[in-house]
Amino acid sequence: MSGKLYIVATPIGNLGDITLRAIETLKSVDVIACEDTRVTSKLLARHEIKKTLISYHQHSKAGRIDEIVRRLLAGDDIALVSDAGTPGMSDPGKSLIEKAIKEDIEIVPVPGPSTLATILSVSAFNLHEFVFLGFMPSKKGRQTKLKEIAGEKRPVILFESVHRIKKLMSELLEFVGDREIEVGRELTKKFETIYRGKISEVKDKIVEKGEFVVIIEGKND
Repeated sequence: MSGKLYIVATPIGNLGDITLRAIETLKSVDVIACEDTRVTSKLLARHEIKKTLISYHQHSKAGRIDEIVRRLLAGDDIALVSDAGTPGMSDPGKSLIEKAIKEDIEIVPVPGPSTLATILSVSAFNLHEFVFLGFMPSKKGRQTKLKEIAGEKRPVILFESVHRIKKLMSELLEFVGDREIEVGRELTKKFETIYRGKISEVKDKIVEKGEFVVIIEGKND
C-alpha cells in the first residue's frame, strides 16, 4: 500500500502556535519534506522530534518531486511542511500535491496557522467576500495585477515582501487611489504590528522588517 502525504501547518511566527495533532503527525511519519531544513529543525528540536528531513522548495527540480512520490508509493508516510503556515498556499507545495493526486496517493490535511486566517480574524473590513492574490509578481505582470485590484469591488488580500512593501504602497496610491487599507507585519511575532488607515497615512508608518499581508478596500462606485 502507498503511504500517506500529510499537509502539516506550522507556526507563522510564534513557535507556540502549533496544534497537538501537527506534533503527533510529525512524530509518526517516516520523512518530513520541508522548505529549509534549518528552520524545520528548530521546530522539531523544540518538541523533541527526530526525523529524516529532505528539502523541497521553489528551486527544487522535478526530480525531487518524483523522489518524494516514489517514497510514498513504496509505503512511506511523509509530512510536507513550509517554513511558516500552511503548505500549498502561495508556496511550492502545490506542485507536489498535484502530483500526489495524479498518483492516487492519499493526502491528509493537518490544519493550523495561516497568515490569511490570522489577518482575517482581526480585520475591520466586511470580508464575507474577498479576493486573495497571494504574493504579488515582482516584475512581470505586476502592473496587470495592480489594474485588477483597482477595478475590484471586493476587498483584496495579498502578500508582499519586505523589499517591495514601500514600492507597493506607492503603486497602490497611483493605481487605486487613497483607499482604506490594513497591513499586518510580523504577525504572531514579538514586533507584530497592524497598520490601519488610508494608504497615504499607512505608507510612511510602515517599518520595513519581516513579511507583510495587506488588505485593500474594494472599489466604491
